[in-house]
Amino acid sequence: MTDALYGGVNAAVLTPLDADLSPDLDRMAGHAGWLLAHGCNGLGVLGTTGEANSFSGRERMAILEGLVARGIPAARMMPGTGTCSIPETVELTQHARAQGCPGVLLLPPFYYKAPSDDGLFAHFSEVARRVGGGVALYLYHFPQQSAVPLSLDLIARLRDAFPGVFRGVKDSSGDYANSLAMARRFGPDGFEVYTGSDENLQRMLADGGAGCITATSNANSHWGGIVYAKRTGAEADAAQAMLAATRKAAAARPLIPGLREVIARSRRDAAWRRIRPPHLPLGEAEGEAAWAAWQATGALPLPGLAG
Repeated sequence: MTDALYGGVNAAVLTPLDADLSPDLDRMAGHAGWLLAHGCNGLGVLGTTGEANSFSGRERMAILEGLVARGIPAARMMPGTGTCSIPETVELTQHARAQGCPGVLLLPPFYYKAPSDDGLFAHFSEVARRVGGGVALYLYHFPQQSAVPLSLDLIARLRDAFPGVFRGVKDSSGDYANSLAMARRFGPDGFEVYTGSDENLQRMLADGGAGCITATSNANSHWGGIVYAKRTGAEADAAQAMLAATRKAAAARPLIPGLREVIARSRRDAAWRRIRPPHLPLGEAEGEAAWAAWQATGALPLPGLAG
């Protein structure tokens, strides 16, 4: 796929915090710039890894504005704007459009469980109508977290009802058969399918997907960039193996605090351990184990950072 808006490697960017647990925009912009210089084609800000649902709507808008003000290109960012509230989702999406973001990532309404496809279609349709165009809408399929799966038939209905508006999907289900079904059914028409699993980047690209949006890209984007650029061959295969190894190391502990630990140690900056409850930083023993697991992958020191 050559015309994807976010084609390639996209990090689901961590949101660093100040001592009072407010967003630390200087650290976040520094990290975002490093990611773009080390393998990332784009930035998924304010998603699951960025703890979007731990921030108010006002905070989320201030984070996006702050990144743009600090030189992070809006054209490279896909902010998460989906909430359970239609008006708030619309407000956040229109704000992202005003900042210059070409697309946004929409969680389904996740509080009320087992909504029908008709109910989800009505929700997303209302969002699309009220937003009024000018920004691409990407669906976020993460049923383990949201408990609201997005069926292929629902995606087809939305694409038919709003041509060119629903531009793609992030599939974080971990079920490659589902990602493949999305790519085969919708990819030939330009629908962008992004895997949320580092392990699947190489084959997703081979099967017509657009790339990845992953948490572990906060620390392994260098190797993701190699896979995206090379696709096949010994160098690409070795880089894909590194993606799989680092993802396995990250997933062995709570993912968000574990990645914060890796970044804190790689940058020699303890402030990266700060996290909003209900998440908690790793304890000392867990932190040592997380760091040892990363060291064992051979991925350290991270490119451009002291290890």
